[in-house]
Amino acid sequence: MIKIYTISGYEEVGKNMTAVGYSDGGREEVVIIDMGIRLDRVLIHEDVNIQQFPTKELQKLGAIPDDSILRDKKVVAIALTHGHLDHIGAVAKLAPHYPDVPIYGTPYTVKLAKSEVKSEEYFEVKNPMYETQFGEIVQVSENLAIEFVRTTHSIPQAAMVVVHTPEGAVVHTGDFKFDNNNPLGERPDYKRLKELGKEGVKVLIAESTRVAEPTKTPSEAVAQMLLEDFFLYEGVDEKGLIATTFASHIARLQELIWIANKMNRQAVFVGRSLAKYTGIAKQLGLIKMKGARAVKSPNAIGKVLSEVSSARENYLLVVTGHQGEPGAVLTRMANGELYDLGKDDTVVFSAGTIPNPLNMAQRYVLETKLRMKGVRMITGLHVSGHASREDHRYLIRMLNPENIVPAHGEFRMLTHYAELAEEEGYLIGRDVFVSRNGYTVEIGDGVAKLSSEAKN
Repeated sequence: MIKIYTISGYEEVGKNMTAVGYSDGGREEVVIIDMGIRLDRVLIHEDVNIQQFPTKELQKLGAIPDDSILRDKKVVAIALTHGHLDHIGAVAKLAPHYPDVPIYGTPYTVKLAKSEVKSEEYFEVKNPMYETQFGEIVQVSENLAIEFVRTTHSIPQAAMVVVHTPEGAVVHTGDFKFDNNNPLGERPDYKRLKELGKEGVKVLIAESTRVAEPTKTPSEAVAQMLLEDFFLYEGVDEKGLIATTFASHIARLQELIWIANKMNRQAVFVGRSLAKYTGIAKQLGLIKMKGARAVKSPNAIGKVLSEVSSARENYLLVVTGHQGEPGAVLTRMANGELYDLGKDDTVVFSAGTIPNPLNMAQRYVLETKLRMKGVRMITGLHVSGHASREDHRYLIRMLNPENIVPAHGEFRMLTHYAELAEEEGYLIGRDVFVSRNGYTVEIGDGVAKLSSEAKN
């Protein structure tokens, strides 16, 4: 019997957590996949230390998963798909519930998780953390093994997590898209995905964020072209150039460094999170910081921005705050702090607005303040890191799974995935299951069903 515990991230975008259980009549063994946080519930932005918040407060706010349904289970491993906070942000809060259970992930993901654990103020996290290479199969119990298959997303070393069971493989996509022209050189491991399809996939657990969009998500190379088309042309004569994007988007940050060098400007990354993500990426050789620098301490930020403001034509500033989050660097600049924004400045948004009411409202306020200062704004120089409908269709056809559980999305997103699955020959309630937080999908003995009994 295989059980899929849809713990969190099945009624919202964020705080992702799923568990895969297997039993052959004896005690069930469980692998947890991801422990994420929902940032908008606590008005957190990328530069804030999440680990300063108590666990009970975060759970009360609905910002981290309720993992109570797993407390009496035999958890044998925790696997992390990638390093975004909506997938690893709650590790320091929840991993102590499973003492000594090992945590696995690719090197960049594990190093980011360790940085979260290191800044935890309430718990001592004793779980060992292991860096796992793509293609390596790790036996985590007598019956279960895990494997990380390379995919592409808006952060390096994203993986699909495969839980191998005696009844077949369970594939969790994490967040992904199929990018065949990634400027960092990463490419999905189509060969291994096709092999898994031939070997037999019992369950596909697939993210659903953009499945309603009837297209294939463009490559990151398209974003690079958009940025170069704007920055590297004769008409760019603004003194102050400021770009904002996700601090974890290493490919995008690398592109901005290349552009700055071509413009004979220095790229300056301003913000704690930008320094953290690029610092770890540099250690692993994932980014080349030639000509660039990053500052994170409050004193250094003030000093550097004062220096940049007096000679704006020599720099390309890269700052946090593209969602208009209170306290982020760009928001503070728009509020008249740190740097005197004006008509000689251009702000380039190389990030989409996260689709929830809070982010949309904050972004509206930010843009209004920038307009009032006479700042020139450029938006839309961005492509998503999430798969669209045709990426998902291709994945279903490669893996040919027996059952599908849509994940990571509001209920309408999950149902859009179910619609796609029905186009591919599946049937809702028979072999595709639209679940909710705290429910269980049970698969075994030729029968599959959605159950809420795990909540009781």
